[in-house]
Amino acid sequence: MLVALTDITEITHLKNELRQTHSFRNIIGKSAIMKGVFRSIKNISAFDSTVFIQGESGSGKEMAAQAIHYESPRSHHKLVTVNCSAFSDNLLESELFGHARGAFTGAERDRIGRFEEADGGTIFLDEIGDMNAIIQVKLLRVLQEKEIERVGENKTRKVDIRIIVASHKNILKEVEEGRFRKDLYYRLNVIPLYLPSLRERKEDVPYLARHFINKWNNKNHKPISKISSAAIEKLAAYDWPGNVRELENSIEYACVNCDKDIIIPEDLPFHEKSVKAERKKKRRSDVTREMVLTVLNQCKNNRADAAQILNLHRITLWRKMRQWNIQA
Repeated sequence: MLVALTDITEITHLKNELRQTHSFRNIIGKSAIMKGVFRSIKNISAFDSTVFIQGESGSGKEMAAQAIHYESPRSHHKLVTVNCSAFSDNLLESELFGHARGAFTGAERDRIGRFEEADGGTIFLDEIGDMNAIIQVKLLRVLQEKEIERVGENKTRKVDIRIIVASHKNILKEVEEGRFRKDLYYRLNVIPLYLPSLRERKEDVPYLARHFINKWNNKNHKPISKISSAAIEKLAAYDWPGNVRELENSIEYACVNCDKDIIIPEDLPFHEKSVKAERKKKRRSDVTREMVLTVLNQCKNNRADAAQILNLHRITLWRKMRQWNIQA
């Protein structure tokens, strides 16, 4: 069901709802699937078990890791986040485990790694599917023994950490294709947590949109008081391949782009694309069997020329010919 935000009463109502039960550690969600995620996070947080968060890019994996940490007994210690895809293999090893002076060119002093930095707290390793085989072996030792060795050093160091990992990749497929260690996967996947894509929880879109508008208003001198029901419908109809992150960027774009204090469909970044798509769809549906036969006859059955005249893709024309049993 879509929420129409057309007057101040409805906006106040939505703000009140947002303040009630639809936010958990800054994660917004009213849908049944997100309430299930919130319950899982609360249960997971109390224990030190390793958590494997899976979900598409932009679905909020880092926010889920933050929620687990700050709900846990380790919350008064540090949460350290590492995006494994942001480093080359050599740099990632040094980033995670630290290095001894002289371990490699440029290593002018001893340096602690992120595992040591997180001692007593939590480390969140995002995009672990991008780790090479050597680092996977070293991570397996951390999970089994809770100890690390800095690069270029033989000394073993104990670390007291909770490990949370995440990936947008299908790690089981990576295991099957030999790019990820099976024993490491099972060590990591003690407590799996799946974050749904935004298209799986469309009913959360109005609440997320209002949240991002409030966030904009708190930072800028151009307050936005409303979002029209037509704009909400556009947001709810969109598939959001970039998930919550894309929605936030779209709301910021709309806030910058709008001329008044209300967001309308024309302010949204994908409005023009959707208008063109609707026109194209209508244009395809307007083509009749008789039109196709006439144009093919004029073009002497040249389908490429006929498609151009009908303003259709050649594959679309071919499908229509099959549908209507038209022989070229």
